Amino acid sequence: MSLPFTDVELARLRADFPILDQKVRGKPLVYLDSAASTQKPRAVIDAVARLYAEDYANVHRGVYQLGERATRAFEAGREATRRLLHAPEAREVLLLRGATEAINLVAQSWGRRHVGAGDEILITAMEHHSNIVPWQMLCEERGARLVVAPIDDDGSLLLDELARRIGPRTRLVSVAHVSNALGTVNPVQEIVELAHAQGVPVLIDGAQAVARMPVDVQALGCDFYAFSAHKLYGPSGIGALWGRAELLEAMPPWQGGGEMIETVHFEKSTYAEIPHKFEAGTPHIAGGAGLAAAIGYVEAAGVERIGAHEDVLLALATEAVREVPGLRLIGTAPHKVGVLSFVIDGIHAHDVGTILDREGVAVRAGHHCAQPVMQRFGVPATVRASFGLYNSREDVDALRRGLRTVIEVFQ
Repeated sequence: MSLPFTDVELARLRADFPILDQKVRGKPLVYLDSAASTQKPRAVIDAVARLYAEDYANVHRGVYQLGERATRAFEAGREATRRLLHAPEAREVLLLRGATEAINLVAQSWGRRHVGAGDEILITAMEHHSNIVPWQMLCEERGARLVVAPIDDDGSLLLDELARRIGPRTRLVSVAHVSNALGTVNPVQEIVELAHAQGVPVLIDGAQAVARMPVDVQALGCDFYAFSAHKLYGPSGIGALWGRAELLEAMPPWQGGGEMIETVHFEKSTYAEIPHKFEAGTPHIAGGAGLAAAIGYVEAAGVERIGAHEDVLLALATEAVREVPGLRLIGTAPHKVGVLSFVIDGIHAHDVGTILDREGVAVRAGHHCAQPVMQRFGVPATVRASFGLYNSREDVDALRRGLRTVIEVFQ
């Protein structure tokens, strides 16, 4: 099974990530935790460092050259996001702290205006906590109800069950494009069509999708789309919410302060146009520059090639772990991305992760901010190996050897 990136291409890509050129506990670092956060290429590191070293000033209001340069660097992140998502206009892109803040913004701004007592918010059983808790908080405040569409034993969404739960009191459907704990890819376009047929808007949590598959919000037809830069080879602390202009324009500001205003008087304030209405205070300026660089890097590598590369690694790793006695895969949906979650009989996930770390292999062990998923499969935690564009066959071999060591320790 050949990888989409040739050996020469992969070596060049790996060389772009300086953090990989190190040893952990005397072993070469094998980083298999990209679903939690991707590593950063030199292009992103340099963009952030350059902003602070050469172009730093506050944005949007400075009339001097540094302020203008900083503003261009920050706003490049907005335009790059528009391009990445194939959004109609850059003004529909809000630059926020990440997908979590984006979902909270929709819950608190759009939700407070449109959700009332007896109404319903529909999510799925595979959601990350950031796409559960904000809706629980809104429902508790407004007297609404959180409705959950179930998933199958392989981790696939039961689409018919979701459709059956869209009713006259449904005010919003909010779903993950890709499950962080299972790797399942949801049929989001079909979900949007089902919801829109009943006049219900849809928010898509794209945190796990944008780094590995093309996203076109116009083709999907969704109403909101959220993601975090740190899962896209970009900086932490910045991400984006795309929303339809007519929805954003009708939503009240979520936070008040500088930047989001037009005029301020003690008697009354008026607010800026979108996107600035939702960007109170000084933003993560260097993050915007880093986000632009990250998107440029992914575009140059080819997001479809990245996804295909991870698919091959997932297939190789899935085959490799089947030889481990007592290992059970959690999440085997036919359409999934490079996320491999599993448990081993009689060995806690944290112990597996600790032993793998001794072998230089970094995996995530825990509930992955998806405790309802763990409850659905009857496990307290899983071990999750997840792949990025910098991973190789040798990394899969290291995971195989590390798991053999785990079994030897507990024999």
